[in-house]
Amino acid sequence: MRVLLIGANGYLGRFVADRLLADPAVQLTALGRGDDADVRFDLASGSPGALTRFLDAVHPGVVINCAGATRGGARELTRHNTVAVATVCEALRRSGCGARLVQIGCGAEYGPSQPGSCTAEDAVPRPGGPYGVSKLAGTELVLGSGLDAVVLRVFSPAGPGTPAGSPLGRLAEAMRRAMQSGDGELKLGGLGVQRDFIDVRDVARAVHAASLSAAQGVINIGSGRAVRLRDAAAVLARVAGYGGALHELDGPPSPIRPSIGHPRSETEHTSPAAYPYPDGCGSWQQADVRTARDRLGWRPRINLEESLADIWMEAACRI
Repeated sequence: MRVLLIGANGYLGRFVADRLLADPAVQLTALGRGDDADVRFDLASGSPGALTRFLDAVHPGVVINCAGATRGGARELTRHNTVAVATVCEALRRSGCGARLVQIGCGAEYGPSQPGSCTAEDAVPRPGGPYGVSKLAGTELVLGSGLDAVVLRVFSPAGPGTPAGSPLGRLAEAMRRAMQSGDGELKLGGLGVQRDFIDVRDVARAVHAASLSAAQGVINIGSGRAVRLRDAAAVLARVAGYGGALHELDGPPSPIRPSIGHPRSETEHTSPAAYPYPDGCGSWQQADVRTARDRLGWRPRINLEESLADIWMEAACRI
């Protein structure tokens, strides 16, 4: 099976590539903006016609789109999460390759959920920020394309390679700095949110399974369990061997309170601190993952403690 992987050098894409390369039945071609891609192509600015010609030449059986942006203004997010997906869909419609499309969506497409609830794929999406809106628009383009396609809505990925700017990455960095400076206490804000964390390697397994299946529509990929960020902080402290006290600052941090990973400085008295989980999903998110089990034969295997241990290992290497 020939697979075209778009975004192979991204956070999720790297692990998807590793998973596919471990399958001897897969011939992998990577397309992206980086120099390490087999073929360089920018989905946000490239034309569908140019991508169609490449698809007709390579003739993949599956196209996996892991490309996208998680940060930036509304214009940048729209270019990379919506316009880019439109380019992929149009190129596949024009091509004679007949490839199956596996699109990576996100839990932020759903927006805020009621505490205690479990979000299934039939929930009405109400994204609470520009990132979720741009990803939802991409999902709708895929679902309305008429292609053989599936969208995997990945909730909160964790594990090795977690970006330093993400909530868990900032948490690990704050703990690293505290241990390096010998601080006996660590003050953290915004730990009340609860998220469904899923290890990035389990996400890669789900993408692999989706590429081999005939499933279509939307499928949630998560652990099926919401974890409070303060509990994740306690696990990380145990994994890191941090013996100091963790002091939680109630509610979103004010301009004079450091958020997760915010270095203490005089500028904090004048510069507002960013809320540590700005995904537009409110205080609670938990995925209903029964569809992934039933249609992909997939279940998460890696627990949060292992994911946090890998995050800490990478943070500790910066000491």
